[in-house]
Amino acid sequence: MEHSINKVELLGRVGADPRTGQTEDGRKVINFSLATGEVLKTSSGELREETTWHRIVAWEGKELTVTDFEKVKKGSRLAVTGRIRTNTYEKDGQQRYTQEIIAQTLKDA
Repeated sequence: MEHSINKVELLGRVGADPRTGQTEDGRKVINFSLATGEVLKTSSGELREETTWHRIVAWEGKELTVTDFEKVKKGSRLAVTGRIRTNTYEKDGQQRYTQEIIAQTLKDA
């Protein structure tokens, strides 16, 4: 079997203060949105910026600490590395999909 890599690196701005939570055993988790952008040229030659929003989930553990979570504030610029996870759910009889980034590192950028 061939090896594959699930790794993503993002550099962007936090869209809102994170939502925080805690598991029954006391492990902390935060959820936040991160905006990344790129400048594209339209067919008429005009430049426009396109923003993509990413859902980030960060769990306290061996890679991330509560100190890392303190960096996450609305408007802060962060470098996030992690892996992509796809979740499925059903709504109105239709299968739906969402993607989120499971953060492994959070650094000021």
